[in-house]
Amino acid sequence: MSVVTSRGSAAHGPGKEDGRLLRSQRARAAVADALLELIEEGDLRPTAPRIAERAGVSLRLVFHHFTDLEALFAAAAERQMQKVLPTIHPVEAEGPLQARLDAFVGERCRLLERVAPVRRAAQLQEPFSQVISERIRAGRAWRRADIERVFAPELSACDPATRKELLAALVAVGSFSVWDQLRSHQGLPVAAAQKVMARLLSALLGVTAGRGRGKSKP
Repeated sequence: MSVVTSRGSAAHGPGKEDGRLLRSQRARAAVADALLELIEEGDLRPTAPRIAERAGVSLRLVFHHFTDLEALFAAAAERQMQKVLPTIHPVEAEGPLQARLDAFVGERCRLLERVAPVRRAAQLQEPFSQVISERIRAGRAWRRADIERVFAPELSACDPATRKELLAALVAVGSFSVWDQLRSHQGLPVAAAQKVMARLLSALLGVTAGRGRGKSKP
């Protein structure tokens, strides 16, 4: 009888553990999603009670799964990345400048608009959260590298000093800060803000044509 009991425990133990783990993962995801939902609705600094209410769990359960807000921010950042990454469509780094520019502006503006609510909330927490600060730095690095890749022919046609200046200008114009300036502070609709970004990038790349070590390809 003891052997049967032992085997029964062995058979059912892992299943119970798997079930608890699955429930824990679902609860954590629900809390992280609740935080993101509240932010996207305009509540840039939702309180723990509001997050618990939106997730449909108790406040005690929130802090059972997340030891502090830093841990919750980390989980929410991961969930946000899981949602955003599949929507990113890399722009081809070959072909005429105008075609690359048009494709880049469309993709960059769509991405910035998609992440805008969470990005604004992240800015509020950036000075106080190492997790969020690291995520923001990683995002900036990725956007910079994307600009270097897409406009590599134009950048390589410049002398080193001009290349450095041009890259800095392109990165600045294609940043969330500029997008938020156009959308939030100037109140431009998406289409109008996109045209402004295209105009600024075109001007930068046009001024550079024919300068430096060679001419940028049309």
